[in-house]
Amino acid sequence: MVAQGHRDLGRGPRCGGRSTTITALATYVPPRLLTNSDLERMVDTTDEWILQRTGIRERHIVDPGVATSDLAKEAAGAALERAGLRPNDIGLIIVGTVTPDMMFPSTACLVQHKIGAHRAWGFDLSAACSAFTYSLTTASQIVASGGVEHALVIGADVMSSIIDYKDRATCVLFGDGAGAVVVSATSDEGAGAILDFEHEIDGGGGAALCMPGGGSRRPPSHETVDEGLHYVKQDGPTVFKFAVRKTEEISRRILERNGLTPTDLNLFVSHQANRRIIQSATERLGVSPDKVIINIERFGTTTAETITLALNDAVCSGRLKKGDLVLLASVGAGFTVGTVLVRWGI
Repeated sequence: MVAQGHRDLGRGPRCGGRSTTITALATYVPPRLLTNSDLERMVDTTDEWILQRTGIRERHIVDPGVATSDLAKEAAGAALERAGLRPNDIGLIIVGTVTPDMMFPSTACLVQHKIGAHRAWGFDLSAACSAFTYSLTTASQIVASGGVEHALVIGADVMSSIIDYKDRATCVLFGDGAGAVVVSATSDEGAGAILDFEHEIDGGGGAALCMPGGGSRRPPSHETVDEGLHYVKQDGPTVFKFAVRKTEEISRRILERNGLTPTDLNLFVSHQANRRIIQSATERLGVSPDKVIINIERFGTTTAETITLALNDAVCSGRLKKGDLVLLASVGAGFTVGTVLVRWGI
């Protein structure tokens, strides 16, 4: 018998091969806090303005010298332990990030070495705030194909390394952290499943949220440093409007393809970019507020790992349970847009 609200869904039309599921979840944030009160002393802003406009009270920030791979290692190790796996059981590592330790080698290579996953291959995936949904889909498809049995998907960013703390439009938004899930093949219908995905990109919006310096177009130089081109630049109103519209559109598309409505969902987990974006998008979509998790108040926007932090909070608070139908949604720089439909199995 299927519980009320839980339809008997198979793998979606875009998911082929073996069934896959998330078998473990873990997150890590550095202990140091940067509060709105701290920012009031650094830039022309107020706690009231930040909270009203973004919903953020505090964010976690690394100490000097701590890199993305360091955060990723912590989350990855905890996820492996929770999955009951050894590092050599992992066949694939994907790290979603826009703040790699360096241009090359990839952060995935550094994490592989740090955790001792000697049989894994892997790579970094750059999709900004959609990096986790894109990485989860990619790993699921590779596991489904039979290429590997277990994949480690990590979203990790040290956003404080590319933020100008004199720019009040961006410095109030971002924090640091990492989250990891293990994706495994499964033949157990009760073990949950990654059911379907829907992604798109719109390069026409690239200029609205970007880091202009440091690449092949504007290589590092005295000029790019002096002009602050190695920091995040954002056109807030453009990003806001696009994120609200696309979160609703792509979420509705994947639900309709699977014969579902928003009322069938047990939980909606959006990228935590801005409280008002999440509330506006879910209101337009028709998701009840009690099915939406928002934890941006405590972490800020951690880019690739906001969804894992929200999932972890939902599990810890009892709002996400085994068997629940969950929709993950994201919009990021690029623009990138993504959703993943999951039957929660842990």
